[in-house]
Amino acid sequence: MSLSIRNQLPGTVTAVTTGEAMATVTVRLDGGQDVTAAITREAVRDLGLAEGSTVRALVKSTEVALATGSVDGLSIRNRLRGTVREITTGGAMASVRIATEGGELTSAITREAVADLGLEPGSPVVALIKATEVSLAVD
Repeated sequence: MSLSIRNQLPGTVTAVTTGEAMATVTVRLDGGQDVTAAITREAVRDLGLAEGSTVRALVKSTEVALATGSVDGLSIRNRLRGTVREITTGGAMASVRIATEGGELTSAITREAVADLGLEPGSPVVALIKATEVSLAVD
């Protein structure tokens, strides 16, 4: 299956915690960083997810926020450290490609945010992704 989602990070499930309707699934990315996905219990069952399952963590580029340093006092679980590889700007928006230990991410942010953060190739960043914005796929 082909998807338009550019951010597809391979990894292995290390934990599944289920609640009444939702579950959190922790995925160790191939580069060693962890990502947490908040998905339905039904999705866990339908995908056959368990510790050791091989998955791809999928995240739309519009759901990847960037910070230039550590962020405290924030509920966002997923904080992937990386380095800016490339910035492509348009009239209002920019596409920022980031190299992380788990693979490559793309973040779609405003041109003003790129300028305000002083981003350029080589800049260290932290990609911030809410657990509810991470989908999981199995091959």
